[in-house]
Amino acid sequence: MTAPGRTAAFFASAVAAAMLLTACSTASSEPAATETVAADEDRTLVVYSGRDEELVAPLIEQFEDASGIDVEVRYAGSTELAAQLLEEGSATPAQVFLSQDSGALGAVAAEGLLTTLPSEITSLVPSKYTSRDDSWVGLTGRARVIAYDSEKYTADQIPGDVWQLLDPAWQGKVGIVPANASFQSFITAMRVQEGEDRAREWLEGMKANGAQIFGRNGELLEAVNAGAVDVGLINHYYWARSEQDPATLRAQLKFGDPGSIGALVNVTGAGILAPAEGSSEALEFVEYLVSNEGQTYFLEETYEYPLIGDLEGPAGVPPLADLGAPDVDLSQLSSLQNTVAMITEVGLL
Repeated sequence: MTAPGRTAAFFASAVAAAMLLTACSTASSEPAATETVAADEDRTLVVYSGRDEELVAPLIEQFEDASGIDVEVRYAGSTELAAQLLEEGSATPAQVFLSQDSGALGAVAAEGLLTTLPSEITSLVPSKYTSRDDSWVGLTGRARVIAYDSEKYTADQIPGDVWQLLDPAWQGKVGIVPANASFQSFITAMRVQEGEDRAREWLEGMKANGAQIFGRNGELLEAVNAGAVDVGLINHYYWARSEQDPATLRAQLKFGDPGSIGALVNVTGAGILAPAEGSSEALEFVEYLVSNEGQTYFLEETYEYPLIGDLEGPAGVPPLADLGAPDVDLSQLSSLQNTVAMITEVGLL
């Protein structure tokens, strides 16, 4: 069944249930009404979100309005929440983990803390953008790009291969965000595809070449746009969702050479925690994220690539099919702790 089909079925079920409850409360005695209230009060959900509140809070409110389920959300970085889930284990109050990247989901899944999602959900997503064991489902695509100062460079002068950023010509001119989950997943993908030594070599090369450290991707983009730093490694949507026409910005984007690690397309994703297995509220939330309503929200509000249905990608950037993402198994990006340890040892964290 397609996402819209499932969503229609969900709403049909919700309407049928509402009609049934209304009939019961009208025709039956007071205790039945009390039971109805009790059932409504039980419709709650706890979500750990590695997505920023400003990005997904409106989406969650949409879900609450559509489902009648009250959602309690704990916001933090995806890496931080993954570590918290590993510490909480089966005692976690979380029912759904909404992650900024696949690496954090993989780290939680590797410890057996995610339940298996129905194939009706995971089969909606192309296999290269979701887990191989149905422990989590990909929601949106996020392309790694190099933002560059278009007043100093043309696109042809910007490397399509991140290894070229180690050239002395880029000494002190590159900005990175080592604490960001997307950067860490990018390094994990480099470790998986090119090996531990090569990944460490790149990190050490960036440090030796005077890479400038930023705390957030948005700050790095602003620095490039202001001419404070020449180039910066970010995800595409920070640029695409600019309040003004991004084509008019001083900062422009260079997409990675097809097949290279610089062309990585990671995903956001969601999984249901094992202690919440069988939770209809958790399942309905994940279903909503992959529905046409959820995918349209991500496209129009966060400017990420939808992974389900026939929705076109965000304006101003190449279609997802044209990016030439490297053949990296996103399910293997679970060794997040090893990546963080490597970045720390190199001295970039």
